[in-house]
Amino acid sequence: MGDADITLRHLARRRPEDLVRPFVAESRPVEVLGWVDSQVTNIERRLDKALRLRIGGEPRVLHVEFCFSLRDDVPDRIFEYLGFLFAALRLDAPGEPVPPIESVAVVLSGRRRRLPNAGKRRIAWPGRPFSGARFRIDAVYQRTVSELRARGSVLWLVFAPLARNATAAALREVVAEIHAGAKGAEERAELYTALLVMATIDPWGHTLLKELIAMVEDKEEGLLRRTPIIGEMIIEAERRAEQRGEQRGEEKAIVALLGRLFARRIGRRPTDEEERSIVERARAIGPGEVEDALLDLEGEALVRWLAEPMRPS
Repeated sequence: MGDADITLRHLARRRPEDLVRPFVAESRPVEVLGWVDSQVTNIERRLDKALRLRIGGEPRVLHVEFCFSLRDDVPDRIFEYLGFLFAALRLDAPGEPVPPIESVAVVLSGRRRRLPNAGKRRIAWPGRPFSGARFRIDAVYQRTVSELRARGSVLWLVFAPLARNATAAALREVVAEIHAGAKGAEERAELYTALLVMATIDPWGHTLLKELIAMVEDKEEGLLRRTPIIGEMIIEAERRAEQRGEQRGEEKAIVALLGRLFARRIGRRPTDEEERSIVERARAIGPGEVEDALLDLEGEALVRWLAEPMRPS
């Protein structure tokens, strides 16, 4: 996660109430009591993602995990974190019940198909009743700009570049809303930094980073580039975005050329998995070798070859 995790956690600490609100029923009053702090030295550094709340007068704890994608290890990480969190809460208040805990994975990128609303890490024996951890999944990158705007906070507007329907026009409005809604110049710079970091992730291939940088620079009269650390981040983000653009162009060319050859040999277009395999093999052994395989292998043998795991070189 790198820059994204640091930036988002910093903003969350500035606006904890705004972070919490989407995860609590609108009808219920919420009071944010503060971030979980522990006297247990070996646990304390792990607890900067959990908030103490009072919901409807009852104590609660909310744990928020920002995830670049919903990788296979995310349930493990959440389960492990909950163990640390539960231990800290119990040790800091001996004899008192540990408040109920809810975990949310805020996912920034991943597959196009809808992610589930919940995940789990099961640790029980097969065939036994469930034990382990369940958590909510908030795939912000699969939401629309309007859905993020409806959360009512500039905190959630920084995710707008991830939205599936993000456009330059929509982001221009978002930049204006952040400019008007930030509490001061320092927070505005942090919000714009988060906005730009989100644009570098670009899960839908919108490639809006350069336009977004120009919008922010125009609105803030060069504020970001005059800030050394942020200016360096922008330059690096531009470089990465350009590299990704070149890589996407190369992949499209490979699929266009070799995909047509596959279609002639098999009589149908390659599936998404077969296209990925063609690209991966072209990168690993060269497009020429893949072209030879497409010409040499017959029917089902070609399909099996593309489905086989890549052998390490």
